[in-house]
Amino acid sequence: MVGSLAMSTSSRRALDAPEGELVVLSRSLVDEVAEASRASPRRRIILPFHKDESELLHRMLNVVQPDSYVRPHRHLDPPKAEAWVVLRGALAFFTFEEDGRVRECLALNATGECFGVDLAPGIFHGLIALAPDTVLFEVKNGPYAPANDKSFAPWAPAEGSPEAMAYMQQLRGEFRRRHGEASP
Repeated sequence: MVGSLAMSTSSRRALDAPEGELVVLSRSLVDEVAEASRASPRRRIILPFHKDESELLHRMLNVVQPDSYVRPHRHLDPPKAEAWVVLRGALAFFTFEEDGRVRECLALNATGECFGVDLAPGIFHGLIALAPDTVLFEVKNGPYAPANDKSFAPWAPAEGSPEAMAYMQQLRGEFRRRHGEASP
């Protein structure tokens, strides 16, 4: 079904949207996107369902591996709400105060009591996959413009920087402190 989507993920942030007016969400589709995320240097990848970045509603699968650093950010220009539902795996979801202190630290699990969130615009947020091949169904307002889509948190290290992995470990520590070692 998606065969052409898994091509050359070495430098891509997103795969091409599937063609057609109806896209069936299937386990084989999820498996193929998960495989592409494992091959990505960023250790995550998006499969958009919207056909154009100018669309007003963006829907996508976002597959994240545990060693992928998602820099905390918010959406201000224009303000965008977002929602995520965990379809497979588990993650730690964080919201932050303006100064970088962790506000909420949630355990979301595809098979657990809490499996998704809906977030108002303008709130700093980030996540860490707690299980391999964690798959999120994500929805947010469009359009997408790379120049102003995200406002990265100034207190969080840039993706790819030497400090990024240490910061991610700090967040993992905060998650363990709040949820214990046994949390997904």
